[in-house]
Amino acid sequence: MNEANQTVVLEFILLGLSKHHDVEIVLFVLCLGIYLVILLGNSSLILLSFLDPNLHTPMYFFLSNLSFVDIVGTSSFVPLMLVNLLSVRKTISFSGCALQMYLTHALGGIECVLLAMMAYDRYVAICNPLRYTIIMNMRVCVQLAALSWIVGSVNSLLQTILALRLPFCGNDIIDHFYCEILAVLKLICVDISLNTFVMMVAVVLITIIPVLLIFISYMFILVTILRVNSAEGRKKAFSTCSAHLTVVIIFFGTLLFMYSKPKAKDSDLDKLIALFYSAVTSMLNPIIYSLRNKEVKAAVKKVMFSSRI
Repeated sequence: MNEANQTVVLEFILLGLSKHHDVEIVLFVLCLGIYLVILLGNSSLILLSFLDPNLHTPMYFFLSNLSFVDIVGTSSFVPLMLVNLLSVRKTISFSGCALQMYLTHALGGIECVLLAMMAYDRYVAICNPLRYTIIMNMRVCVQLAALSWIVGSVNSLLQTILALRLPFCGNDIIDHFYCEILAVLKLICVDISLNTFVMMVAVVLITIIPVLLIFISYMFILVTILRVNSAEGRKKAFSTCSAHLTVVIIFFGTLLFMYSKPKAKDSDLDKLIALFYSAVTSMLNPIIYSLRNKEVKAAVKKVMFSSRI
């Protein structure tokens, strides 16, 4: 490639839904509401897990990590996206784009691994209840959570470096709401086979393997529940993992749909689906755990009663 054709890109233009300004106004109101629910819901779960001794358990330790991931992940792109939805010129600096791409990709990977850790926690709780406190002690929980953060962060750092070291050749228009890694790779004007290979390996390690571990865990959980003699016992055992299973289905189901569906003729539809995956699933997590867990409801009542006193 001729070196003269390579231009240093100082900022990117985020296309968003520039052709549909009326839709952007509606989307701004909708995304602002979703973001506020994400902040309120997830921060409330973290606070409750800290304040109520009854929630000082491995499940709520992992849930607090998941809530923190959702807050940081959406905060890495939603505020700027809200500003851009009301702006005529939607830009982001090169360094800002690099940070945004790293954070969104890292936190998505962390969430995949965390959900697998939570499935393992439910497996031990139901299949080995007498040894649960020994196996899932705080040291093990911290190590598992740290592993998920390390795996997601290292993978994202590697993929971000591999993407941003390549020349953009003056192409600075990202057809997305934020610096999503696949959208950025489309701007690169040289061979990206190494990036594609690394991404495929990462998909296997951070998505497919956690899904398999979750599937295997729930197979053992199902067999154990079916062996319980009383209907009340089966109901109680299933209720301890129903919220996590719902979150897993929504998160990985949306992820699978987004990357396996045929490419839409209208690219705006693909962008809206990616936005749903990035923001709406983070909003649903605290809602699902709040509605389906008696412990969370009891903690809310206790905290509200204490604050009144």
